[in-house]
Amino acid sequence: MRERERFLLDAARPEAVAKRHALGLRTARENIADLCDEGSFIEYGALAVAAQRNRRSAEDLIANTPADGMVTGIGSVNGAEFGAGRSRTVVMAYDATVLAGTQGMRNHAKTDRLLGVALAQKLPVVLFAEGGGGRPGDTDMPIVAGLHVGTFAAFARLSGQVPVVGIAAGRCFAGNAALLGCSDVVIATRSSNIGMGGPAMIEGGGLGLYRPEEIGPSEVQHANGVIDILVENEAEAVVAAKHYLSFFQGCTIGWAAPDPQTLRDVVPENRVRAYDSRAAMAGLVDVGSLLPLRTGFGAGIHTALGRIEGRPVGLMANNPLHQGGAIDADAADKAARFMQLCDAHGLPIVSLVDTPGFMVGPATEATAQVRHVSRLFVRAAHLRVPVFAVVMRKGYGLGAMGMTAGGFHAPVFTVAWPSAEFGAMGLEGAVRLGYRKELEAVPEGPQREALFQSLLGQMVARGAATEMAGTLEIDAVIDPADTRAWLARGLAGSRVAAPPERGGIDTW
Repeated sequence: MRERERFLLDAARPEAVAKRHALGLRTARENIADLCDEGSFIEYGALAVAAQRNRRSAEDLIANTPADGMVTGIGSVNGAEFGAGRSRTVVMAYDATVLAGTQGMRNHAKTDRLLGVALAQKLPVVLFAEGGGGRPGDTDMPIVAGLHVGTFAAFARLSGQVPVVGIAAGRCFAGNAALLGCSDVVIATRSSNIGMGGPAMIEGGGLGLYRPEEIGPSEVQHANGVIDILVENEAEAVVAAKHYLSFFQGCTIGWAAPDPQTLRDVVPENRVRAYDSRAAMAGLVDVGSLLPLRTGFGAGIHTALGRIEGRPVGLMANNPLHQGGAIDADAADKAARFMQLCDAHGLPIVSLVDTPGFMVGPATEATAQVRHVSRLFVRAAHLRVPVFAVVMRKGYGLGAMGMTAGGFHAPVFTVAWPSAEFGAMGLEGAVRLGYRKELEAVPEGPQREALFQSLLGQMVARGAATEMAGTLEIDAVIDPADTRAWLARGLAGSRVAAPPERGGIDTW
């Protein structure tokens, strides 16, 4: 027994391990040891070997295909902070030092076993997905194509049931990438390559010759939204995975609050000057708790997880530095999917609003804007988690309604900072459309500009936050420094409803 176990260890493959380290990569077992609390990991299916007994000796398989290239088990993650029960996590890692981390029949069976446990016990899953996809060399099974395996359906079935984290370093192709793509969150290193087919598959399909490094590099997959969290190396990936899992493991104590006064300086006095709305996120959440997601994609809306007085929340904020905060198709997709993530796992949502509305124009409509932005309304209408909305500056039109769960009275509360201004559309546009005759009656030049500015000033005054509060269209106007306190009180009294039997049909 001890002799068999010896072949499982990295020490049994020094040359392969040295090659990994030379590339700046770690082994599967090193990653698992880093992720799991010391001594907590129990391994399932360790004695499996590749299903190749018809073509290789037992000794060869034991020595060279340990665990069939897939380490699976259950360990504790963040146990010191959340306790033994809440920290239990299913961990699976393809072993790139064994048959290039490919998917064999035995490691499919191991994966299926752990996925079944995860679903039954409602345990989160972390998958280290590096590998080359399906393995054609397994000969022990009397099958033709192997398309009956249940691994992919079983992995996808976990979506929305338990938190699922996928991690990619090195090359992650074909079946490995398919599992990665089913994850709630994808964490990948800068040196990673992720694709639905590797060089051999591309060449076999007559699509050309490519080096692995040319297929799905991280800069491409981060910009298109495949990668949620981009990190430098596997050590940082593990830190990010622990941070992500922590939001679904419970509340924390001993949190530190940021200086609330900093929120007063987030929005510039100049009403048309752009600013970084991420400063508002950082000023609201517990110090060190913010975890941005999909930072490379959908630049019009920032999304992140964080904590307010120890309680996990999701935050989204319009980005005035991108198209003035206008919401395009990518931003809408990002926000709608983020709401779905928060809703699935019971995290309340804080929405920080500063948008002139949905992006418009012929080029925008060519992106299927109508369907994409409508996702915000459909998704929000089926939320079971509470939403809290804070209008920091522009709250215009349908875009502002999309950011507030469909309308200003849909959230638990919708409050505004004194810098907020409101209108059925952008105020400058409203003046040009609503007062076209008056403006055209005045000669072009300083005189017309003066009239425009005068009319705009009147509309800004009519759309002031205090006017909106006076007509009960919003719930209050608050000092930015009081925002975190408002949110903390709102969260303390809010409840998460039971999951609905059915949700709405996605518009895209």
